[in-house]
Amino acid sequence: MHALRARRFVHPIDDFQDGPTLTTDTPAARRKAELDALLLKLPGVVAKTINGLDAYFVSGKMFACISGKGVGLRLPVSVATELQFSRDNVVSFRPSGLESTREWIQIDRADAADYEKDLALFQESIEFVRTGRTR
Repeated sequence: MHALRARRFVHPIDDFQDGPTLTTDTPAARRKAELDALLLKLPGVVAKTINGLDAYFVSGKMFACISGKGVGLRLPVSVATELQFSRDNVVSFRPSGLESTREWIQIDRADAADYEKDLALFQESIEFVRTGRTR
């Protein structure tokens, strides 16, 4: 029986003096952290991963999810349509380039901390998803 010898693969990045630096400080990680801090303090909100998307649920129903450079949000069609025409940072929600329903919009913000400015919309979405209507 031949003895197996462990072979060490040396990656070119190992040549750096301090080794590679791994960081979770990416725009996507900051967006997730900011949204977790904002949404998970709201009553009944839980975070889950579904189909590779970080999503937020209330009463077992998804009301928001992180996709691309923004966050998708489910609202009544009239509100979603109005936001798309009145705000330059709101577009149709197309996760992975796929078409979604007219109830879904995407809010893009360069600074993830600015999602706090949308708290009223998140709350309206929660109410809409939970009860099927807005306040």
